[in-house]
Amino acid sequence: MSIHMHMRAVAEPEIRDDHTWLAAFMRTAWENHPAEYAAGIAASIDKVWGAVNDLYAAAETLDADAAKSWELPIYGGRPVAHSADADPSDPPLGILDPPGVSQAADFLASVSFDELWNVAGAQLVWSGWDEAPVRQEFLDHHRHLRDFYGRAATAGHAVVRAVWA
Repeated sequence: MSIHMHMRAVAEPEIRDDHTWLAAFMRTAWENHPAEYAAGIAASIDKVWGAVNDLYAAAETLDADAAKSWELPIYGGRPVAHSADADPSDPPLGILDPPGVSQAADFLASVSFDELWNVAGAQLVWSGWDEAPVRQEFLDHHRHLRDFYGRAATAGHAVVRAVWA
C-alpha cells in the first residue's frame, strides 16, 4: 500500500476554506504531481513523513530557540474540518498560512542536517537496514523541503497538505 503526504504551494486568496473544494483541488494537484513537483510548487513524502518530523524534533536538543518552528514543515498549520456533507473518503487536509511557511523556510534554511542526524539518526535507521541509504533518503527529503518551502515563502504562498492512502 502506498501512502503519501502531499504538499502544494498556493496563493492564499486562491484557497477556499471548504474541505470538499480543497479536496478536489488537491486531487487535481496530485494527478499533476510530477509536473508540479518539477515546477517546484509541490512536494511529497512517502510513508516516512512522521520520521522526517522526528528528525526535525531533534532541533529542540540543538537549539532551545528553535521555538517549535521545527514542527511547521510536516505538521504545521491548521486542519481543514470536514463539512457535514463532505465525502468521508476525502483525505485529511491542512493549511499552513504564509507567515508559517516563512517560519518553516527559515527553520529549514538554518538547521544543519548533519547535526540533526547526529542527534536523531540512530533512531531513524530501522533494525537490519544500512545507515547510508536511509541517511541519504532523509537528506533528499530535507533538501527538497528546504527548497520547496523557500520558494513558497519567497512567493508569499500558503502550503496545503493532503494525506493520500
